[in-house]
Amino acid sequence: MAGLRKELRMTQVQLAEYLGISQQHMQSFEAGRRKVSASMLPKLAQLFGISVDELVGIEDNPAKRGPVPKLLRQVEQVALLPKAKQKFVSEMLETVIQQASH
Repeated sequence: MAGLRKELRMTQVQLAEYLGISQQHMQSFEAGRRKVSASMLPKLAQLFGISVDELVGIEDNPAKRGPVPKLLRQVEQVALLPKAKQKFVSEMLETVIQQASH
């Protein structure tokens, strides 16, 4: 899981907040001292852009993931921000898009 998290340039703290757990709990997952609960798997798979099967390692021939495009990583990171900051980023993007279309 640490490798997938790092591909998204996320910290343990950010991923822990996304999952609603403590950073220490997240650290235990990555160290193999604790198992990820089944209820977290769909959320993790969606965040990492893979299937739950691939996440738990039961896919027959898992394809190696290529690098995550920078814009996609940024959008995923924005989704982890507090709602007020998400709104600010969204409004800023809307302004830039509107200006570019004129």
